[in-house]
Amino acid sequence: MNELAVMLCGHGSRDEGAITEFAAIAETLKGRFDWPLEYGFLEFATPIIRDGLDKLREGDAKQILAVPGMLFAAGHVKNDVPSVLNTYAAQNSVDIRLGRDLGIDTRMVRAAGERVKEAMAAADAEHGVVAPQDTLLVTVGRGASDPDANSNVAKVSRLLWEGLGFGWGETAYSGVTFPLVEPALEHVQKLGFKRIVVFPYFLFTGILVRRIYDATDEVAARHPDIQFVKAGYLKDHPLVVDTFVSRVHEILEGTGNMNCQTCKYREQVLGFEDEVGLKQESHHHHVEGIGTGDAGGHDHGHEHHDHGHSHADGHGHHPYPHADHPLGPKTLKAG
Repeated sequence: MNELAVMLCGHGSRDEGAITEFAAIAETLKGRFDWPLEYGFLEFATPIIRDGLDKLREGDAKQILAVPGMLFAAGHVKNDVPSVLNTYAAQNSVDIRLGRDLGIDTRMVRAAGERVKEAMAAADAEHGVVAPQDTLLVTVGRGASDPDANSNVAKVSRLLWEGLGFGWGETAYSGVTFPLVEPALEHVQKLGFKRIVVFPYFLFTGILVRRIYDATDEVAARHPDIQFVKAGYLKDHPLVVDTFVSRVHEILEGTGNMNCQTCKYREQVLGFEDEVGLKQESHHHHVEGIGTGDAGGHDHGHEHHDHGHSHADGHGHHPYPHADHPLGPKTLKAG
């Protein structure tokens, strides 16, 4: 009997490729621990988080070390996943300890750097060498209604830009916040660099990654004198796997504290002051298991209310204060 177990908590996606890639990382991680490991998703895919927890508990796990399979701590890591885990723990008398997100970590930055360098090397081989000083890097994050998470993307962007010696660097986002990829690329093409590398700082594929590449193609077609290079996302890079392993061990060692200094739910973050102390709850119960695979067969006995799945209210979260920003996504806008 193994009383210790590991739970990998994913966001979920309607994209089968993203689900497959997440499952592949989970399988790799199983080989890195002496304890059972399961995974589940918050929304749009199966298995859901409760399914994974059920398997671990049925295997006699008494303490479950849960880690978010997410890059940064926005609302999903700060509210939704803890709410699901706390509810399950209370209902099933099991000890669940949640670790932190992958976050700002030198291993993650090195993995990102290798993805960018791979793209640069391929472009050099096909089109000829362009010096880093003549290259501009655009790092693209997912985007959130949480400035703390968005600022972490900007920090990764700066670490890559400076560490790899690029001539300039900018940060863009695929949704929810601003600037989006297309206006960001239109802005930076004016700076006169020979090459622009677009790097999605994402773990997995999906519609947002494809949207980033599509926007890059559209801008590149309008500016044929500039070489646009699309870098690959992180996926199952060995350093990403190492970071996940580290996050699990942090739980056991008691060293994995989340950064609360710029958390809008705990401190008065500029522009988000009225969100301090909001109730910690998950707004995703109505989309658990819906979207891919055998998702349709999951009825957990609660009503499925119509939450009007608009990003304007963040699935029921507090309204994003900059929803009308001209460089932000149209899905934010109330009208």
